[in-house]
Amino acid sequence: QVQVAESGGGLVQPGGSLRLSCAASGNIFSINRMGWYRQAPEKQRELVAAITSIGSTNYADSVKGRFTISRDNAKNAVYLQMNSLKPEDTAVYYCNANIRSSSGSYYYAPYWGQGTQVTVSS
Repeated sequence: QVQVAESGGGLVQPGGSLRLSCAASGNIFSINRMGWYRQAPEKQRELVAAITSIGSTNYADSVKGRFTISRDNAKNAVYLQMNSLKPEDTAVYYCNANIRSSSGSYYYAPYWGQGTQVTVSS
């Protein structure tokens, strides 16, 4: 009974900022890598940013210097601070977490949130 849920999306003008939040809940034993993906209509899903349990990060070239990923292990949460937003950032953003369930198998499995819409427009 593990689930992941995002929040924080919305409509913002170019140059504006948004902060996305994601929290995992349920019978969690451990969480390894967490990340954010996005998908625009008729486009492929792409990795935006990822962070390991130790804090190592990876960003898509298109968002480097503008987005910052962080996590709070005590809260099983990951965040994405998005600054200097551009129209090209418009997409549905999905939270991903590799989780080992305390009630399931011993391996880590990917869990996905339902997605939150981010629209950057004048």
